[in-house]
Amino acid sequence: MLSEFVKSADWKSEKHVPVIVCADTAAAGAPFDIAVTVGKEIAHPNTTNHHIAWIALHFAPAGAKTAIEIGRCEFSAHGASAEGPDKGPAYTDSTLAIRAKFAVSGTLYATAYCNIHGLWSSEKAIAIA
Repeated sequence: MLSEFVKSADWKSEKHVPVIVCADTAAAGAPFDIAVTVGKEIAHPNTTNHHIAWIALHFAPAGAKTAIEIGRCEFSAHGASAEGPDKGPAYTDSTLAIRAKFAVSGTLYATAYCNIHGLWSSEKAIAIA
């Protein structure tokens, strides 16, 4: 199973863990901001040879049997250029920011993919009032 290869850890001590930043509660049907970032406490290098390729965010409503993909972002600028690795003019910071609204409580699940260290995940419960 793929789940055997998904890693998780405390984001304060591991730079690969996607950190979900949003309010713990929201009003039903009211939009609220959600950010997912990799390297919140310990910066991830995001170089040509070592970078976060993408972040995805899913929502699993309480009691549901499936999760819904809320958003996904692919990061393309890692310093590559015709002059060579890490000599380019642009580097992408590994952050996904979206606005969403939910009708019921549930859990947000974030996954991120590092080109060297694989899949990482985290989760956060959201209460909808």
